[in-house]
Amino acid sequence: MRLNRYLSQCGIASRRGAEEIILGGRVSINGHVITELATKVQPEDKVVVDGSPVRAETPVVLVLNKPKGYLCSRGDKQDRMTIYDLLPLKYQNLHHVGRLDKESEGLILLTNRGDLSHRIIHPSQGAEKEYEVVVDQALNPDVMAKLVKGMMTEEGFARAERTWMDGDYRAHIVLKMGLKRQIRMMLYYLGYEVTRLTRIRIGWLKLHGLSKGAYKELTPTEVERFFKEEPNKPKLERKPAGEDEGIEDHRPARKRASPRVHEAEPREPRGFKPTRSKKSGPPARFSEDKPGRGKKSGYAGRSSTSEDKPSRFKPKSKTFSPRSRSSETGRDEKPRGRSGPPARRPAPRGPRRGPSSR
Repeated sequence: MRLNRYLSQCGIASRRGAEEIILGGRVSINGHVITELATKVQPEDKVVVDGSPVRAETPVVLVLNKPKGYLCSRGDKQDRMTIYDLLPLKYQNLHHVGRLDKESEGLILLTNRGDLSHRIIHPSQGAEKEYEVVVDQALNPDVMAKLVKGMMTEEGFARAERTWMDGDYRAHIVLKMGLKRQIRMMLYYLGYEVTRLTRIRIGWLKLHGLSKGAYKELTPTEVERFFKEEPNKPKLERKPAGEDEGIEDHRPARKRASPRVHEAEPREPRGFKPTRSKKSGPPARFSEDKPGRGKKSGYAGRSSTSEDKPSRFKPKSKTFSPRSRSSETGRDEKPRGRSGPPARRPAPRGPRRGPSSR
């Protein structure tokens, strides 16, 4: 058996707490200080923690039906009654797994196994706790849905795993979290006051046939079920879409519209389109039915003769005449520049005299 599990079963600490004790050099086996977590303990070994010998105790798990008005504590300064007042002397060394407040009642476990406490208390382990709740006002499905959705409280974000109504004033709430007075606080934020709160299930273990203030010891087989089996979840009937799980809804079901069927239209077969025409002659982009790029006066492409060319390709005459854009575009536009003979160019200047020319 690994050393951390051995210390946990001896009631020293949980497995994680036992690892910290081992790494701190506080444990010795047969006179040798041990700091390795993988160390295994044999039945004949002598284990010492902080100078005190430790021996493995027989694992004990006790089930108690806590009555209302008792504290989950070993002692109270105000001398109020605790759950240990209900137990004989041989069970006084057990520690309670989780807690119920003074006004709550129901199932609570006591054990000397630290690993069992971690298995039940820690939310990541998945041990569910089911409660039967009675309130002062009539409940409704909207309230049940808000409990599942969750809310921010003084202790942090709180939510329920599942909820369902058992009458107008009674409901069942399943939790995995363990915030202080969580159910009372959530219902208080929704305007309700809890008049009775009873825990009726922890994991697979249910509170049946155990009167208030009575207790019983679990068998080793029952204890191992907390580690080998997943917590039982009540089987809920499958409900139509739009209804919350475990919440009764009296609203009429919505009619679903018939799905639309879209018929696909037949598509034309795709053919091969050559880039150039198979006919002899110029390329398709210079054909008669498609004008050439940049054509302005209606002439064809390169195959046109010199007679069809616009006036800008004709030889210039000796006399200057302003070029009209109407011959190019076919539109009457004003000629560029001013009319009349061109202005004379200034005579070129002579070489600039510099120091070398003197």
